Amino acid sequence: MSSKTKEILSCVRQLIPPMLDKFHKGQLGRVAVIGGSDDYTGAPYFSAMASARLGCDMSHVICTPAAAAVIKTYSPNLMVHPLMRSTNTSTPSGGADQDPDRIAQGVIAMLPRLHVLVVGPGLGRDPLMHDVCVRVIRAARERGMPVVLDADALALVQRDPALVRGYALAVLTPNVVEFGRLTAALGVDDQVQAAREKSGGSESAKVEALARALEGAVVVQKGPSDLISDGKTTLTVDLVGGKKRSGGQGDTLTGSIATFLAWRKAYHDGIWETGGQLNEEETVRLAVFGGSAITRECSRLAFAKQGRSLQASDLTDEVHTAFMHLFGEVDQDTGSSRL
Repeated sequence: MSSKTKEILSCVRQLIPPMLDKFHKGQLGRVAVIGGSDDYTGAPYFSAMASARLGCDMSHVICTPAAAAVIKTYSPNLMVHPLMRSTNTSTPSGGADQDPDRIAQGVIAMLPRLHVLVVGPGLGRDPLMHDVCVRVIRAARERGMPVVLDADALALVQRDPALVRGYALAVLTPNVVEFGRLTAALGVDDQVQAAREKSGGSESAKVEALARALEGAVVVQKGPSDLISDGKTTLTVDLVGGKKRSGGQGDTLTGSIATFLAWRKAYHDGIWETGGQLNEEETVRLAVFGGSAITRECSRLAFAKQGRSLQASDLTDEVHTAFMHLFGEVDQDTGSSRL
């Protein structure tokens, strides 16, 4: 870990609420993951469980009825809501369960009860699911709610970048292939090349160009080091991760980022004595940095135990240990951390 990373982690630590008797259920984070379709049930579970294991008070999954029946068997700790619907050609055109506006209203009604929304894990490519998500993302944006977009939700940004353009509380976490699709869709490949030439080949040129094209949305470029940029400021997470790249590890990232974003709200709401020295723009980047750091440490710990057999569930088991390694206990009386 570099000295710069240690310095940033010390700032991230300021966002972590101490465990105080005065807090009530829900103050330390209410996160919902929209995803989970008939074909994909693991991804939303891993995202929501990472959030819960990190310390979010309430973790929800919003999915299709078929996915809900499965996800409920994974853990009784998650709240699972079968509000989404997929395209069903056997349903008459115009049926209520095929109307994206009607379906979206059921999800949008939940937004006042939430702090952060994750969209994409296990979402699939069903057009009705995508139409509903577009409506929900717009509603979340109107409320000023942070939204983390991953996996198939990134296709929504490819088709309509205005969905997140200019929204500083949108966080995109594409993999290598998705990242390339986004740069192509936004037409920034020439800008990337020009930026690289100007900066002498800076490895951050690509993520910075993409973030600028999105006018301030935060983009995470995963790699040997994770690069986090809003187009103006770029942070590098250089913690060593594991060498196995199993499916589902990105879901730990989305859930972890979501929890730090929820804690960010608690910080700015002043529910404990924080000192309030961090500004709102800075704390978005710090929350994303914290989620990335936790995920990389989970990967390192899990790989040390499991090696080539590592699976996404092994990262879930390491979330709390990773938190303790990076941040330690938070003192109940002073809010300071003890490593």
